[in-house]
Amino acid sequence: MSRFLFVVPPLVGHINPAVGVAAALASRGHRVAWAGRPDLVRGLAGPDADVYACALPGETPGGDAGPDTSRPADIRGPEALRFLWERFLVPLAEAMAPGVRRAVEAFRPDVVVADQQALAGALVAEDLGLPWATSATTSAELTDALASMPRVDAWCRARLSDLRARIGDPAGSGDPRFSPHLVLVFSTPELAGDAARGRDQVRWVGPSLTSRPSPAAFPWERLDSRRALVLVTLGTANTEVGARFLTRSADALRARADRVQAVVVDPAGALGTTPPSDNVIALPTVPQLDLLARTDAVVCHGGHNTVCEALWHGVPLVVAPIRDDQPIVAAQVAGAGAGVRVRFGRADADTIGRAVDTVLHDPGPRAAADTIARAFRDAGGAPEAARHLERLADGRKDRA
Repeated sequence: MSRFLFVVPPLVGHINPAVGVAAALASRGHRVAWAGRPDLVRGLAGPDADVYACALPGETPGGDAGPDTSRPADIRGPEALRFLWERFLVPLAEAMAPGVRRAVEAFRPDVVVADQQALAGALVAEDLGLPWATSATTSAELTDALASMPRVDAWCRARLSDLRARIGDPAGSGDPRFSPHLVLVFSTPELAGDAARGRDQVRWVGPSLTSRPSPAAFPWERLDSRRALVLVTLGTANTEVGARFLTRSADALRARADRVQAVVVDPAGALGTTPPSDNVIALPTVPQLDLLARTDAVVCHGGHNTVCEALWHGVPLVVAPIRDDQPIVAAQVAGAGAGVRVRFGRADADTIGRAVDTVLHDPGPRAAADTIARAFRDAGGAPEAARHLERLADGRKDRA
């Protein structure tokens, strides 16, 4: 039996893949613990999850809230990257580092599994001489998107160097986003293309899917099998910028009421009250994995989890990326032929409607989605990730 400590940021899309891997390890007799936000981790991994509390910036462990890291919707390009590093990644790593160290001291893991955006996990493990694996919940970092922007790349590396000096081993030199031991990528080359970074240690395992706590009851009886079903979602972190796009999407799908039914994830109530007879069902949350098994197309923001979950089910997509890794993921979808990309800020109902018509009726996107679905399933998912982690743990024991 080995011990694995998962270090995760307070982001649902980054915790969910780790939940599947942790469950696979536990089923194989290993001990699993977490370092992160206890309420969020237990809400996704189950109430009995062993969680060591880590603070968020501006709070003490177990506090109710961190700082407001929301940003204007019009921040793009290098400015968005600067915001991500200065307002999220670096402050989060500094806040989490003491909790991660306490977790390592108390749990004594054989391996640390650090999410790419939980930099404290990698830096603390490096400093303490522990083997660690990267949990790459998006394949965007593997593309080396900054290769054509050397000044921006140098700026990011300087932020990492400064951060390592404060919370890690100042003599270290590796990139904490890419473990020298193991990089688990929850995708496959059929979608993401070949890895430009971390090549030797990259293991493509495909999506890590597992059962999730059910949200409020879903009105399954309202679904009409005679019409194509389209799911519209902008994920869990885009509520403040999504009202216009959700409204335009709903307008496009209402215009196709004779042949299309839509479920729109609308946590902020941007669409108001939808009449029961309407073909657009708006709900604050949905059982996404269960719903995808019955879905014919997805309209989304290009979030890596949503994209991969849709493609796991062979469902083509309309992607409207907003920020961060989403333009890269959207480009992967379009490049693989598994969907159509539209512009989030400019797409009107006609544009969205035409894109939906394409992925519903053109056989190309469906065929490409099916190809990726087969590759995802062949990659092994959470059980394959667990096997890689076991080998890493066994290697440490052999060296001890």
